Amino acid sequence: MDAANEAGQAKADSAKGSAQLGTGGGDAPTHAPAPNTPQFTREEDLHAYHEMLLIRRFEEKAGQLYGMGLIGGFCHLYIGQEAVVIGMQMASVEGDQTITGYRDHGHMLACGMDPKGVMAELTGRRGGYSRGKGGSMHMFSKEKQFFGGHGIVGAQVSLGTGLAFADAYKKNGNVSLTYMGDGAANQGQVYESFNMAQLWKLPVVYVIENNRYAMGTSVARASAQTDFSKRGISFGIPGEQVDGMDVRTVREAASRAVEHARSGQGPYILEMQTYRYRGHSMSDPAKYRTKDEVSKMRDEHDPIEMVRKRLIEMHGVPEADLKATDAKVRETVNDAAEFATHDAEPDPSELWTDILLEARA
Repeated sequence: MDAANEAGQAKADSAKGSAQLGTGGGDAPTHAPAPNTPQFTREEDLHAYHEMLLIRRFEEKAGQLYGMGLIGGFCHLYIGQEAVVIGMQMASVEGDQTITGYRDHGHMLACGMDPKGVMAELTGRRGGYSRGKGGSMHMFSKEKQFFGGHGIVGAQVSLGTGLAFADAYKKNGNVSLTYMGDGAANQGQVYESFNMAQLWKLPVVYVIENNRYAMGTSVARASAQTDFSKRGISFGIPGEQVDGMDVRTVREAASRAVEHARSGQGPYILEMQTYRYRGHSMSDPAKYRTKDEVSKMRDEHDPIEMVRKRLIEMHGVPEADLKATDAKVRETVNDAAEFATHDAEPDPSELWTDILLEARA
């Protein structure tokens, strides 16, 4: 395919994706506020602003380090999707588990994992959460109930269902928050998991982060049913579409879904309509969509900017205070990068650890 045809196909993909999801006449999908949009208190907006900003600045720094050759392998950034995981975490309680795919740094930070440990794992240092052996896709924290980071598309869905099975077996009242992308939603093991979860009424919320393009193909071209909230209908699993760019609507929908699962009614599906500003990974030039589309989403629907405006216009927070928050977040991220680039690499003996689990007596 020549360059002209490639450009034409990219524009067609963009138009198809936008038409499928609804547009207001522009190229980018429209995120019209839902009627009776829930409101946050000043403290809730301040919390959401700080947490989303931490993810944004962390991912920007990770992108810089990748460009400098300090992060190897794959690196999938979460920039643009921050409202999804922060809204979900605001509706969860201590003990609830989180598991996701390979676009996972934001989920780690939202769970409370130390930015230094996360960044050190990205750079392959011994201070990383997997002692420098897992990299971007394979980090875990039992303490924070974060179970990965998984590189195989859709693999985490069956594992997240297993976490929910354990919760039901133990009757501990916990819920498994199992994330996947729109591309993973077409995997067969996802539907096997849906079937088991509904059959046994497992406490799991399946969060489909629909960022429109999977690895680089518009959902309109790759999915016969583009309303991912309906993917559980044949199993009797309720679902709903959510504006994933607004942390308030995410938190509200998450509260309903988590309560449904925690009360013994079984699984729930949330399709988060979100958008990633960067390519699928750092090696993706993202030629399948227009620059105007990305700019429109940034200008009109950025999840962090919406909170910043509310804090200033509705809550009366001085802009100087928000700049101070940004400066503090940048300091945290810079400290993490400093640690991650100067920490020692793993000792060669680490090659022989974490291979077998010793049987309990």
